[in-house]
Order: sequence, then C-alpha cells, then structure tokens
Amino acid sequence: MQRLSRTLERELRQFDTTRNGLKAGEFDVLTTLRRSGPPYRMTTGAFLKASMITSGAVTRRIDRMEVRGLVERVRPQGGDRRSVQIQLTEKGKQEAGALFPQHLENEVRMLSALGREESDELARLLRKLLESHGDTSLT
Repeated sequence: MQRLSRTLERELRQFDTTRNGLKAGEFDVLTTLRRSGPPYRMTTGAFLKASMITSGAVTRRIDRMEVRGLVERVRPQGGDRRSVQIQLTEKGKQEAGALFPQHLENEVRMLSALGREESDELARLLRKLLESHGDTSLT
C-alpha cells in the first residue's frame, strides 16, 4: 500500500505542476468545496474532516487562496458569530470548473489498468478499510 501510495502521489504531484499556479493543497480546497454542492460552502470543522489535513494547514491555504480571490470566509447571518464558513467565490467556482475535468481525466488515467467492475470493487474495499480505521467522512 505504501509503494502504491508513493507512486500515485508522485503522479499527482507531476499533474499538479500543470494547474494554473495552484498548489496541490489549494486544488484540494477547490475540489472539496466544489464536491460539497451549492452554495459551495462548508464550516471549517466539516472542511477539516473532509480534507484530512491539520487546522493550521487549512488556515494557511485559505489565507493564500483568499488573497487570490478564490475563496472567502463568511459568517452565517443571524448565527453564531464565532462560526466561520469557507466558500468558493465566483472566480474559485470558475477555476474549479475548469480544472475538475482535467483532474478526473488524470484519475481515470491512473486507474486505467482496472476495468469498471474492478474499479468499483477497489472503491468498495478502500471505503471498507477507511471505515474500519475510523474514517467515516465518505458515509
């Protein structure tokens, strides 16, 4: 598993270098928010769970992306003023929309050695392993 992980990470890093100046972690922010569906907004806690990175790393990424106009921090109206949500801006939605198909094509390429049934079975088995180790972010 570690060898495969290193190999796939290397391929993902290589793909990352072609993405409009976005670092891998920044692309992860865009895609995590995009996957959340309209209005493409998540609480910080939900984002942390979905992204599997530390709060410090999230803060740094969001800070950089906010400066570039890709995301914004919003506070719900009438809600807890301490609650902060991260939301894609229009520019962030456009960027994610443009890059997401390329990302999916790369994922398909990396899994091309497997047929459809094998891919589905792999996804099921990986989900089972994750859940057995306490990761329920996909359920």
